[in-house]
Amino acid sequence: MLLEGKSIIITGASSGIGAAAAKMFAAEGAKLVLGARRAELLERIVNEISADGGEVDFIAGDVEDSGYAEEMVKRAEARFGGLDGAFNNAGATGNIGPIPDMDESNWHRVMSVNLNSGFYAAKHQIPAMRKRGGGSIVFTSSFVGHTVGLPGMGAYAAAKAGLIGLTQVLATEHGPENIRVNALLPGGTMTPMAGEDAAYHEIVRGFHALKRMADPSEIAQAALFLLSDHASFVTGTAMIADGGNSINKL
Repeated sequence: MLLEGKSIIITGASSGIGAAAAKMFAAEGAKLVLGARRAELLERIVNEISADGGEVDFIAGDVEDSGYAEEMVKRAEARFGGLDGAFNNAGATGNIGPIPDMDESNWHRVMSVNLNSGFYAAKHQIPAMRKRGGGSIVFTSSFVGHTVGLPGMGAYAAAKAGLIGLTQVLATEHGPENIRVNALLPGGTMTPMAGEDAAYHEIVRGFHALKRMADPSEIAQAALFLLSDHASFVTGTAMIADGGNSINKL
């Protein structure tokens, strides 16, 4: 099992990629602290994992709150003796539209959910990993703002690109402490965030070289690699798992 005995935090764990990661990581032996805003959905996933013999806890809250990031770390330490890894996956696209027409509150919220949350996570997770002699942090970023600029997504692109910059600096700062930090850049994925519009899904599928969207488990698999010892020499990367979206022009 790739994560056997490792204590790992997952945010955005109530649905989509985060929920798929929670079930996959538990099956690989991880001890989990799950976070998201929707307590009832988190509890459902916790019950599923527990029924299969997994060790898991959860705290509902908002990643825009530094105190919440700290609370999750403390729970991992209290329940499982420390923290070995984190999949900081929570995010939001916000309202889409041109920058001149964008409400400033939308800009600030997109930055808060996607980028400020990364700062809070690192601020509290790194000291805990230092106590364990190392660890692995994965941030969910995006190809938007890295390999392509999608109209109307200026706030989201800026925030997710900022996460890549944060990843690189953290990797250089904490590499000597055996703490690896990477960003994961998914392509279009069939999550609740993608909505239920079949025509829209058809358009998005065409953006990808594989001509399909990802199942959440496929992105979780990439995060699993980065958190595992199989990626022991991988740090500071912006790992693209986008089904060829970045290179497809047809």
